[in-house]
Amino acid sequence: MKWRGRERSTNIEDRRGAPGGLGGGRLGGGGLNPFGRSGGGIPIPMGRTGGGIGGIIGIVVILGLIWLLTGTNPLDMLTGGQTSAPATTSSQSRPLPQAGQDELADFVGVVIKETETLWTEVFQQNNIPYEVPSVVLFTGATESACGAASSEMGPFYCPVDQKVYIDLSFYDQLRQQFGAPGDFAQAYVLAHEVGHHVQNVLGILPEFNRLRASMSEEESNAYSVRVELQADCYAGVWAKYVGQENLLDQGDVDEAINAAEQIGDDTLQKRMQGFAVPKTFNHGTSAQRAAWFQRGAQSGDVGQCDTFAVANP
Repeated sequence: MKWRGRERSTNIEDRRGAPGGLGGGRLGGGGLNPFGRSGGGIPIPMGRTGGGIGGIIGIVVILGLIWLLTGTNPLDMLTGGQTSAPATTSSQSRPLPQAGQDELADFVGVVIKETETLWTEVFQQNNIPYEVPSVVLFTGATESACGAASSEMGPFYCPVDQKVYIDLSFYDQLRQQFGAPGDFAQAYVLAHEVGHHVQNVLGILPEFNRLRASMSEEESNAYSVRVELQADCYAGVWAKYVGQENLLDQGDVDEAINAAEQIGDDTLQKRMQGFAVPKTFNHGTSAQRAAWFQRGAQSGDVGQCDTFAVANP
């Protein structure tokens, strides 16, 4: 990816080297990461270009109908019922190093800036406000509004404080343990987590957190797969965007596809225990994750990412 010398996001909290705060239980359904349990979604189509744009606009109409018919304030859906300010943490942040002093932090900042540009554009086209997420860099462990965050969890998105958490040592694991090298594999991971933020802003994650209270574990897992595949598709839409900006190097998209395949539920379970148990899948198979990323990357159309509209995603 041609990222050097490009503008970095200012929405980066650098907690590396800060004492880790590991108190509190998980709130708001917990965090989201490529390996663990995820939040939820609702079957609403969304679009960026052409006819797909109307899908996001339709969300506003649907939420209005929900309020009219049920008396439920749609704001409660968008916030998961939490109308107070997000929980804060005691972990201290420090300023990011100056550009050029920390290559990996620079890389994260540039990738996040490009996601901010894309999603701000998408939401503005549909007259919907979009508040960009923050990204927390930490080492070992830190606190989030969803509870303790640790390097063992992998990167995850916390919908309560609207922040993505990542220990940059994960990228060593991605390359060495999971066989997914390359800077665009790293970018895919960030774009996927930002995809969860988009879902949160649109009310998809809060609604799933509400619905899954009445679901069986198997039903919740199946719904979670659709959420994760949609985030993969959103990451693909972002890949299409950076390609249109002439920021891709040869082989970049293949790096992301390989990363998606390496973190599929079937591949991970076979690697860890020698066999796979499909009813426990909550992120999707390797083939599914790669296919939905490619769907977004080929179309560049968020309207193609409605994983809830197909019988077998």
